[in-house]
Amino acid sequence: MLASIISNYIFGILINNAQNTASSNKPLIMVSLGIMVNIAILVSFKYANFIADNINVLLSHFQLASIDISPIHLPLGISFFTFQAISYIVDIYRKEVLSQKNIFNLALYISLFPQLIAGPIIRYHDINLQITNRSHSIELLASGIKKFICGLAKKMLIANSLGEVADNIFSLNNNDLTTPIAWLGVLCYTLQIYFDFSGYSDMAIGLGRMFGFRFLENFNYPYIATSVREFWRRWHISLSTWFRDYVYFSLGGNRVPTLKVYRNLLLVFILTGIWHGASWNFLVWGLFHGFFLASEHAGLNKIIDKFWQPIQHLYLLSIIIISWVFFRADNLVTAIDYLGVMFSFNQFHTTAFQFFQVTTSEAVYAFFIGCILATPVYPWSIKKLSQVRTLSPSLLSNISAVSIPTILLLLSIFKVASSTYNPFIYFRF
Repeated sequence: MLASIISNYIFGILINNAQNTASSNKPLIMVSLGIMVNIAILVSFKYANFIADNINVLLSHFQLASIDISPIHLPLGISFFTFQAISYIVDIYRKEVLSQKNIFNLALYISLFPQLIAGPIIRYHDINLQITNRSHSIELLASGIKKFICGLAKKMLIANSLGEVADNIFSLNNNDLTTPIAWLGVLCYTLQIYFDFSGYSDMAIGLGRMFGFRFLENFNYPYIATSVREFWRRWHISLSTWFRDYVYFSLGGNRVPTLKVYRNLLLVFILTGIWHGASWNFLVWGLFHGFFLASEHAGLNKIIDKFWQPIQHLYLLSIIIISWVFFRADNLVTAIDYLGVMFSFNQFHTTAFQFFQVTTSEAVYAFFIGCILATPVYPWSIKKLSQVRTLSPSLLSNISAVSIPTILLLLSIFKVASSTYNPFIYFRF
């Protein structure tokens, strides 16, 4: 992290100074070198072992000596702060911001602890003014506390409860796995990963507000989308917009010939998959999403739009649920075997005992509550209740603003104290 801060501080100043020289290529050379240094840091720590392992597989076919690299420990948050650093120097190159002259202010941006290890990815041009000029208020502090509690509850009460079921099921071998159990496992994981990711984002946004920072929202009910394109406008918004602005647009976006648009979409999602982890699973996951995005761009969306809206939702959810198998499975072979069981016609028979072995009553409650909260039903209900004439909108608002966060905080504390299961799934990324 210190190397990243120092190198990007230097490159930021060099790019800024180069823009004031007569040489037109110098800023491009500087920003290219800066990006290469950042990527080199990321590749060295995150992908070196993966690359070496795959090279060794090729070398073994030719009976050549393998490359011996000791396991490299992944620094927490490196994927996030590297992308933030790249956005900083690219924004300077694009003249959207000036280089930061105070290295401690840049260090604050790159090492900003609320979202350092779990996102969202904060752009420099979104918070550069907030670094030195933030406004604090009791209202903002209260809003931050409430947001943090909601994120904590998402993580502890829903994601962890469902994650335990998903882990139990994905750890079964094919002989013990049946089609209904396999579907239960991936459905639990579908909710777990949403409430885990969005929960951490809410906690980061809430912590930021407590210190006067205003971060942008990162999730917007992605499972209510009707297309893959819309899903990525709602899911991990900071990541999808980062790839859109710094990779897709840099490749020409959709202003290039049609075949190159498809190439750009596939390339962006290959990189999105690889960013999530050094594994072939993530590469396939990215290709899977990229294929459907390219298909929708080619005209599939026009066909889908003609269907009844529930069918459109079913189309999207089918793609997302299948893709999560690649995301969750330990390796590509396991993912393919798991999908084989999901769509098998010979493994339907499941006993109640098998369900009780992998589920808990807590997970059942969490599953149904998660299904409801993954849609905007709750805010819609609060809005409708506030319109009831017999209820005072201000009274209802005050009661819900105090009682609901208090109850959620107490339940989350009880869960933290009593549970031994608390996975940090970001370790994989």
